[in-house]
Amino acid sequence: MLNDKIVLITGASRGIGAATTRLFAQKGYGVCINFLKDEIAAEQLKNEILQYQVKCITVKADVSKASEVKRLFKTVDEELGCLSVLVNNVGILKTQCRLDEIDEQRFSQVLTTNVMSCFLCSQQAVKRMSSKYGGKGGSIVNVSSGAAKSGSPNEYIDYAASKGAIDSLTKGLAIEVAGEGIRVNAVRPGLIHTDIHASGGEPNRIDRLKAKIPMQRGGEPAEVAEAIYWLASEKSSFATGSFIDIAGGL
Repeated sequence: MLNDKIVLITGASRGIGAATTRLFAQKGYGVCINFLKDEIAAEQLKNEILQYQVKCITVKADVSKASEVKRLFKTVDEELGCLSVLVNNVGILKTQCRLDEIDEQRFSQVLTTNVMSCFLCSQQAVKRMSSKYGGKGGSIVNVSSGAAKSGSPNEYIDYAASKGAIDSLTKGLAIEVAGEGIRVNAVRPGLIHTDIHASGGEPNRIDRLKAKIPMQRGGEPAEVAEAIYWLASEKSSFATGSFIDIAGGL
């Protein structure tokens, strides 16, 4: 099972990451499923992916730590081959509250996990994809959030701030490497049916807010995955530094 195109998806064991993994596998990509905690879910997803006759590996790594990111990318090099696409999907949020109730430890953890992971993984991807380093080019797609625009007042301003940083990183990096064969884009999901709302303390958050969505419903992870795949593929060959809002009109 040799695959010409290889994708690494961080935080891929559930939600948007898992849906994106399935879609890339269906399109013939060899896949690296990165996870941190839920090894059972990662292995179950791997077994599902193997039915598409593509190569698939799972790698446990905390992508907010440089040493683990380097190990992750080295594993991809050795077991899958030349990286074609990086999807920076990892993201955490904490229980809803106002900014004046957020402590320093929480704010630091959210920004470190969400922003540092994107920075470190993008850095390793550039060193493999860029023509400056002898690479053949590639695509980076960052998973931002509609929170980057709304600010998420009274819920999680720290999460929103981290996604705003990812938007800035996306734009800046896209311009830096545009002449080196790498495209860098992002999606901004909003109110998608995933487990992340439970992490914020309100599993049924979409039900409370869907009346404010012009389309009157929440989105599905597979709908976000389609946008990610399009941005990663040659179908979007003239797009870099671009953002797609997947938020039902918000």
